[in-house]
Amino acid sequence: MEIVITDRPEVIAADIIESYARAGKTLGLATGSTPVKTYQELIRRHREEGLSFAECRAFLLDEYVGLPREHEQSYYRTIRREFTDAVDIDDALVASPDGTSTDPLTAGASYDAAIRNAGGIDLQLLGIGSDGHIGFNEPGSSLASRTRLKTLHPQTIRDNARFFDGDEDQVPRHVLTQGLGTILEAGHLLLIATGAGKQEAVTALVEGPVAAWCPASVLQLHPHATVVLDAAAAAGLKNREYYRFALANKPARQGF
Repeated sequence: MEIVITDRPEVIAADIIESYARAGKTLGLATGSTPVKTYQELIRRHREEGLSFAECRAFLLDEYVGLPREHEQSYYRTIRREFTDAVDIDDALVASPDGTSTDPLTAGASYDAAIRNAGGIDLQLLGIGSDGHIGFNEPGSSLASRTRLKTLHPQTIRDNARFFDGDEDQVPRHVLTQGLGTILEAGHLLLIATGAGKQEAVTALVEGPVAAWCPASVLQLHPHATVVLDAAAAAGLKNREYYRFALANKPARQGF
């Protein structure tokens, strides 16, 4: 993995995403609080520098089960509110798992098939949970898992309650999520982590063993994975000075 420690993670991440967007590649998009600043930077570049997403298509990582698409906290609605409605990507080409399906098992397989039929995801953007989950692959998830129905861990429900007026009872208990095996098929994985609350998970991801108890550790198996951290998220890394030195000797703009 390439580890980048910086005081502006959103700029490094946007640089990488920009290189794929300019080539009209397929983007895997994440929701949640972590990527918001990166999306804001990409929107700025679209408006002020002419960065276009018109030749791109996109696939979301996951979706709540049971929320209508137009619910403010559905990921279908969230990605449009926070990013895609503000740039020039064709809305019909922004796909997400069907959380309203009456058969979530079939919906997961259909989503994997849609990704394959599109030629795969070129760049997958990721965040990491405080327990090491990526997408909604909670600790214990199979390292070879596919897009499927998952039950949320109580900690994830507590973490996500902030998006539902602090009410855990409003947070759906089930999701459709790309599996770890699905995620690993993307050409380039780009994970962003910020803040002291992600420190333990980041340390397990970067310097721990590949293990189901830290789903994000599967990035160690990927041939092209970039982890962009701020100083707080990187504080637990034993080799953080090496990673910081490595950043100083790499160009800012990196792509496929």
